[in-house]
Amino acid sequence: MKAKVLLHRDFVISQIDRRLYGAFLEHLGRGIYTGIYEPGHPNANEHGFREDVLALVRELRPPVTRYPGGNFVSAYNWEDGVGPREQRPMRLDLAWRTKESNQVGVNEFADWCKQAETELMLAVNLGSRDLDAARNFLEYCNHPGGSTWSDLRIAHGWAEPHNVRLWCLGNEMDGPWQVGHKTATEYGRVANETAKAMKAFDAELELIVCGSSHSEMPSYPAWEAEVLEQCYDAIDHISLHMYFRNDEKQTLNYLAKTAIMERYIETVGGVIDYVQAKKRSKKKVTICFDEWNVWYHTRDADRERMDAWDWPEQPRLLEDIYNFEDVLQVGSILNTLIRQSDRVRIACIAQLVNVIAPIMTEPGGLAWRQTIFYPYYFASRFGRGTALRLAVESPTYSAEASGEIPYLDVSAVHDSSQKRVTLFMVNRHLTEAMESVTEIGGFATTGIADQALISGHDINDTNTLDAQNRVAPTARVDAELRDGVLKVALPPLSYAMVSLSLR
Repeated sequence: MKAKVLLHRDFVISQIDRRLYGAFLEHLGRGIYTGIYEPGHPNANEHGFREDVLALVRELRPPVTRYPGGNFVSAYNWEDGVGPREQRPMRLDLAWRTKESNQVGVNEFADWCKQAETELMLAVNLGSRDLDAARNFLEYCNHPGGSTWSDLRIAHGWAEPHNVRLWCLGNEMDGPWQVGHKTATEYGRVANETAKAMKAFDAELELIVCGSSHSEMPSYPAWEAEVLEQCYDAIDHISLHMYFRNDEKQTLNYLAKTAIMERYIETVGGVIDYVQAKKRSKKKVTICFDEWNVWYHTRDADRERMDAWDWPEQPRLLEDIYNFEDVLQVGSILNTLIRQSDRVRIACIAQLVNVIAPIMTEPGGLAWRQTIFYPYYFASRFGRGTALRLAVESPTYSAEASGEIPYLDVSAVHDSSQKRVTLFMVNRHLTEAMESVTEIGGFATTGIADQALISGHDINDTNTLDAQNRVAPTARVDAELRDGVLKVALPPLSYAMVSLSLR
């Protein structure tokens, strides 16, 4: 099986926003407690943060990390998580039927972000609360001092403002499961007024309004149209969320579902264009895909457990153990985000530690990389620069999920600062190897600088506490670069990264 790719320096999609490789941490399950924060752990630092987890997060280099939710934020009082720890209340979290101790709040998380070398991205509660709580939260976080809320932060021990630039205006407000669920008109108006108040404090803030929770919502895409009608000129980005499932255990159909994501982005992009034209606006709203991942391995069992339990604290929840098949899916999701980087400026893998995450921990024990750690790692490390538009000829197959799908999924990024161009490739074929031939134009290539391959595994192979490196990249790809032509031999069901050095 053969595929042909044409790559040229001048065929540009967009400069990729570095925040395309962001992450998400919510007060959910063990994401925070025994995830990033575990005082008394042998690897905990003086702040109670696990240094082994910090090291793995720094490997991934997420430019931004969204916090504190998620569904959690829609009934969250930010004031519960500040001040002396011994005075913080124990609350019942309605989203996940658990107890929240509030031992980690915005100040502690801001400190963690600095240690993790990531930028803090905050969500405000527009479910059970309103713009007054949002503007007070903003003042607490960002004002230097000399006002009620900023002076309170200083009194709590944080003299310097956090200077948070990215703010989410609620979470999934189209979802009936959300505390404080609203209609599109109700939410759009609240978001508009909140955005106006926040921009009155600082006009340079970037504000993210809630789009549809997923593309199968009955209100999609009318929700986006109505919300943007209400608040278009006051906000900067609209959020999209999508989780991928393989309940039917059909690998080819599963791997085709990224085409649904691609259409989702294109459709919302069209809605943005429509509202912009209708309003005669010069502003270009873009997309923040601030929740994406594979999520199905524990989903049904978790729902049954949540219905039965009595408000536990930091339970094991949503702890999907990812397999080799999920490596291919996550690789293709990231390829989709790269190809759509003119529309999608920010994206966040959901989530980062323990909860549907690339990093897992054992309380009091080790931390390790899940299988999906690796495609995220390679995209974050090598996928910064300019996304290139490729012409691809590949054999295809017919998938129930999304019609005709190419067996080769590929994206490419030119990083002029590092003098390299990198291809990310997935061979979706179950049994056949593929020879991918890429003709390279406009670049003077000097050789293969970096490469990695993940292949040869059973689709159900996982990384666990006892077998942490069962699924991991090998150093070499069967690749040859000669006279501006790159030939790569892709085994069946494989993920490859090949980075070429440039003169």
